Amino acid sequence: MTDRGRAALRQDRDSLTVGPSAMRWTGSELVIEVNEISSPPLISRVRGRIRVIPRAMSAVEMPLTADGTHVWRPFAPTCDIVVDLEAAGWQWRGHGYFDANFGTRALEQDFAYWSWGRYPTGTGSTCFYDATRLDGSRLGVGVRFDAAGRAEAIAPPPEARIRRSLWGVARSTRADPGHAPRQVKAMLDAPFYCRSAVRTRIGGEDTVGVHESLDLRRFRSPLLKPMLAVRVPRRAGWRFG
Repeated sequence: MTDRGRAALRQDRDSLTVGPSAMRWTGSELVIEVNEISSPPLISRVRGRIRVIPRAMSAVEMPLTADGTHVWRPFAPTCDIVVDLEAAGWQWRGHGYFDANFGTRALEQDFAYWSWGRYPTGTGSTCFYDATRLDGSRLGVGVRFDAAGRAEAIAPPPEARIRRSLWGVARSTRADPGHAPRQVKAMLDAPFYCRSAVRTRIGGEDTVGVHESLDLRRFRSPLLKPMLAVRVPRRAGWRFG
């Protein structure tokens, strides 16, 4: 991931290009061409192709605030994924998803904390969204997607704590009563954010999905924000050939 100026952006209906990297929608899959330099401490080239192949598309748009300043859009909650990067061991196939958050305000203006998880099931995927807004109100939503992408709101099972991240970010997800979810793979650990693979149990079915926790009280700290410029390099002056 690299921050670039407006000159590095090109966009049309089916494609988005930022500098040397791009993604395009073919009508049946999202093809992502990656050509980047990773951040410290392991500086290296990250180059190759990722294909995200939806099993079904969803039309769900879920407001995260009462006035609609933030919206969650799960375009394809159940996907197959094919990764082919130019490095030994970085070729694999698995399950994935494609979603996005949109907003007219900065996240830290409206939220103190959120926890999100997407878990594959035998019939599709189940997502949980839990958040604490700055005004003290809470969001706690469960959505089940079937194989055709149809969505159904469900009563989420109880919240269950997960061990804090390496940076001490508090974490929780949803699980059947009495079940203790746990991290099975670390993905990204930052002072205000943690992404990992978590094993939990939903409706009697054991599943491993992607989980994230975001502490926006920490993110607002003037001591932490400058660290983003270290982890996310910034490049100016890009020119297309």
